[in-house]
Amino acid sequence: MAVEEQAAGKAVGMPQLDFATYPNQIFWLLVTLVVIYLVLNKVALPRISAVLAERQGTISNDIAAAEDLKQKAVEAEAAYNKALADARVEAARIVAETKAEIQKDLNVAIAKADAEIAAKAAESEKAIAEIRAGALEAVKVVAKDTAKEIVAVLGTKADAKTINAAVTARLKGGA
Repeated sequence: MAVEEQAAGKAVGMPQLDFATYPNQIFWLLVTLVVIYLVLNKVALPRISAVLAERQGTISNDIAAAEDLKQKAVEAEAAYNKALADARVEAARIVAETKAEIQKDLNVAIAKADAEIAAKAAESEKAIAEIRAGALEAVKVVAKDTAKEIVAVLGTKADAKTINAAVTARLKGGA
């Protein structure tokens, strides 16, 4: 037919623009649209719906798991803080007990040292008293010997009894 039309002298253009083929084009357009609709409705859309539902379920599960993990993290943090506070209390108690034991040991050591110091002080006082007594005796002997020599140098003689009496009186504070 196109050859005849060319022979007849009619210009042939695009068949889509030929008004004579419009009813035929509209029919095939409707058939194609119905087939596309049926394919999409029966095959593609159910698969897309299933994928979207699966994604939504996964997201919901992930959000629920995240909330659960968040709650566990809060509980773990609370347990950690409680354990830390308990450890601090226990450490303070141990420090207090240790200080008390050290103070008790220190008090015992101080008491022992005080007793040793008191004993040594008593020994020292006894030794000082003996030294004083010995020194006083030595002073008496030296005083008697000196007095005897002074009296002898002066040319007089004094007996030991008189010298002893004079030195003893002088040491007692007499004249």
